[in-house]
Amino acid sequence: MEKHSRITKETLLSLKEKLKDGVLPQWVLADRDMYDLEIKQVFGKTWQFLAHESELKEPGSYVTRWIANDPILLTKTKSGEIKAFLNSCTHRGTLLCTADSGKQKSFTCPFHGWTYNNEGDLVGIAVGNKVYGEEMNKEDWNLRPVPNVDSYQGMIFGNLDHNAESLSDYLGNMKWYLDMMLGRSDGGMEVQGSPQRYVVEANWKVTAENFESDPYHVQFTHKSSKELGIAPNDPFFPGHGHQVVLDNGHGINLVQFDDTGVSPIPYQGMPESMWPMFQKNLNVAQNDMVKDTFFVGGVYPNLGFLQFSLPLLNSEMGLYNFLNFRVWRPLAPDKVEVWSWHLIDKDAPQEYKEKSYVTFLGTFGPSGLLEQDDAEIWSRVTQASNGIMAQDKDLSYNSFLNYLMGMDRVQPNEDFPGPGVAYPLCFLDTLSRSMHKRWIDLLLAETPVKEEVR
Repeated sequence: MEKHSRITKETLLSLKEKLKDGVLPQWVLADRDMYDLEIKQVFGKTWQFLAHESELKEPGSYVTRWIANDPILLTKTKSGEIKAFLNSCTHRGTLLCTADSGKQKSFTCPFHGWTYNNEGDLVGIAVGNKVYGEEMNKEDWNLRPVPNVDSYQGMIFGNLDHNAESLSDYLGNMKWYLDMMLGRSDGGMEVQGSPQRYVVEANWKVTAENFESDPYHVQFTHKSSKELGIAPNDPFFPGHGHQVVLDNGHGINLVQFDDTGVSPIPYQGMPESMWPMFQKNLNVAQNDMVKDTFFVGGVYPNLGFLQFSLPLLNSEMGLYNFLNFRVWRPLAPDKVEVWSWHLIDKDAPQEYKEKSYVTFLGTFGPSGLLEQDDAEIWSRVTQASNGIMAQDKDLSYNSFLNYLMGMDRVQPNEDFPGPGVAYPLCFLDTLSRSMHKRWIDLLLAETPVKEEVR
């Protein structure tokens, strides 16, 4: 950490001790040195969600994505293998492919015309026989592959760390819940449309924490949704249910409508004709959760998910379910690019898929009712975190944020049927504290170490 003189090991250990007391200093939300260290130790060392396999349907298909500041090109080869490369020409480093997605056999650099096939091989050099002759070996100048690429339940991840643990180990007991969300139907899930992208003035930790571990904000941030009848009017909604802390900073909230534990809209509003399929593909505990709860959570550090049902706006035609994936791509200490995918079961009726997508756009799309609520709050946190008082790094000064909710008061449910440590309440800071503990541990470590939940 020599290059980050103001973020010393002692500073990080102090943050960890404060977190044990349920507080975190506000300066960590807007500090440039902290951000630079995060890019290296968090985003350079963890598995990052890149795409869903349904976005790469045919050989030749490609999408362009990012891991923080690293541009990534994903392609599907002739043999059906999915490969990921640094989206940078090996000649002079230019961004090679600028389109978001498409289908083609090769990629030609706009700078000097070097051409690569979708296997990443350098196959053409402009007037190469005259300027390079036979001296240069093309194989030495193929596209640089992402060190680690793997998939789980159709989700494609990449990791820039050559010494990274396997994706399976990294996901740990989160896989049980991903199976529940992504494997409930015979054909799995598929992406509808292209991922929405927009920039918000916020620190990535704020967006990740708020979306993945903070149901407590719904009562006030999304008050208008209750007034419009989109959300239940119960003042404790969505506090009912379980908050589950999982390996490596991952976690999930299993939200119930009320304290009865029985949902008035079984299977999240999916067509009744699909219910036997869910019962066949899920075990008893998973099936009960899909039947009676909604899911909000995330894979640490910056993949959030929401599987929910909401009414199609301006319609009396019922509820429509969708799975929303979120990636919070850091751009600066106080700026994040949001990537947002809509997924629905391949086996769902086409009309249902279309209404599900419209529901997603009207609620969690960039101009959606609920998304605008959140983005406004995120930006206000940023506005309040850049000043002298909030940025005071003297830990003896009271510039802390409160993470005390439920601390030492709510005990785990020992009879919970799924993996992880499950607390019988969703209005808690337990998962937030787990996420921030993982964040500090990654900053302290030279390489990420698998951490079991205790």
